[in-house]
Amino acid sequence: MSEKLKIKLSIANRVYPLTIEANQEEGLRKAAKNIEAMIKQFEQSYSVRDKQDVLAMCALQFASQVEQKTIDKANVNEHVEEKLKALNDLLHSHLVS
Repeated sequence: MSEKLKIKLSIANRVYPLTIEANQEEGLRKAAKNIEAMIKQFEQSYSVRDKQDVLAMCALQFASQVEQKTIDKANVNEHVEEKLKALNDLLHSHLVS
């Protein structure tokens, strides 16, 4: 049975108590730190003071990064498939001849 931890994360001047698996702590703390850094960046770059707007901008930024990685991965997979098919065809032609 995995160990449960009770932690508190601060995001946008609010504290969020969480009960998590021990192996999730590092990722959650890094995520909270990244969100805080992005909040600071948006507030400085765009003079946004409403935390709701800043958090929505952060959510959009993170979601778009996830979607772009999914698209990029699909493109890489397609490219690898094409290369494997070409290699398979080449091997097949040498084996048949």
